[in-house]
Amino acid sequence: MIKRDLYLRKLLDYMWDGQIKVITGIRRAGKSTLLFDLFYDHLLKNGTSQNNVITLQLDKRKYAKYRNPIVLADFVENTVSAGREKFYLFIDEIQFCYSVPDPDNDGFEITVYDMLNELKDYKNLDVYVTGSNSKMLSKDISTEFRARSSQIHVFPLSFAEYNEAVGGDKRDNFDRYMIYGGLPYLLHLKTEEQFKDYLSNLFDEVYIKDIVERNKIERPDLLNDILNLLSTFISSLTNPLNITNSIKSVKNEKFSSNTVSDYIGYCKDDFLISEAKRYDVRGKHYFDYPNKYYFTDIGLRNARLGFRQIDSGHIMENIIYNELLTRGYSVDIGVVVDRRKGANAQKEIDFVVNKGDRRVYIQSAWQMGTTEKIAAELDSLKLAKDFFAKIIIQNDIPSHFSDDDGIIHCNLIEFLLHPELIPL
Repeated sequence: MIKRDLYLRKLLDYMWDGQIKVITGIRRAGKSTLLFDLFYDHLLKNGTSQNNVITLQLDKRKYAKYRNPIVLADFVENTVSAGREKFYLFIDEIQFCYSVPDPDNDGFEITVYDMLNELKDYKNLDVYVTGSNSKMLSKDISTEFRARSSQIHVFPLSFAEYNEAVGGDKRDNFDRYMIYGGLPYLLHLKTEEQFKDYLSNLFDEVYIKDIVERNKIERPDLLNDILNLLSTFISSLTNPLNITNSIKSVKNEKFSSNTVSDYIGYCKDDFLISEAKRYDVRGKHYFDYPNKYYFTDIGLRNARLGFRQIDSGHIMENIIYNELLTRGYSVDIGVVVDRRKGANAQKEIDFVVNKGDRRVYIQSAWQMGTTEKIAAELDSLKLAKDFFAKIIIQNDIPSHFSDDDGIIHCNLIEFLLHPELIPL
């Protein structure tokens, strides 16, 4: 069993807080294991009876009848209302719940949100749900759950988790992690052929099918074309119009950039990709486009391209972006204007990392071997012209140090294994 201490601590902090605990994340990232194994075992070891933990896994046929929110609510209420004992309710993959007509109000529906809000009124019941689709959950949490939820987002294994689980040489581990990513089931496999087959089949048989079926997509071929381009474009600026034009240049077909934008949105809703917006560091505003897209798991991205484009610099940037999100930071792409070269001369800071009112600027550089490369990376950071910490993460230095300008140079693997190196 892989320890997911970061997420387990969050669950323990939220226990009996009066809120619905919503655990989100891409499918196969370990949400169910976190709740039904790690947290469940913790409860039993600390005196909770098995009879006081109600578990429902809605993606399994055995529990299909509980996808009806009225049936589910009736079952739970009959269990918890008999006495003063404390109960825990675990519902897995809650997006399988569907709405049903309200028997008491013609023309109205009973939704999963109605059911959960009703169950929340029981003071002897602590409710936990998992879900793999933000359209069903995170977009609606603030409104449908009426600000009565605590959200925990679970990512695939970070490199630190992966490295601890497999043991051995950390450089060898990182080389595999760059190619195959951090989906937990990979730790049960032994050969590169098994890794590749698992990731490729998972992409096609789980993620693509889930997105197509859930959103009733009429053009799965177009969705595949979009994902192919997004896989190629990781760490590069793009937008739906650019993607539309790229596909049209190959296919003589009519479709709009709005359709492409919708399909990208569906991939974001299923947590397959994330979008990073561009932020004007000195002007303090966001740009509408272009933006960057990153894959939630780099192994899935590589599988999408048949493991043919192992471009170290772009993969490194994707891994750093995911690591920053895992640590709970908000992350933007920084834009600074080099007024020495004109009012429209923009330079990029790879990541503007925020936590509350604190900030760090980060550049990602696989290698800094030339004078020109060093100057370009440092120049963008210096143009920020503020007092926030500045870091360059590199693969080609043995350890971290600070230069004469106070810029921290940090080894990539060292950064991934030591969160304290970011002064936030």
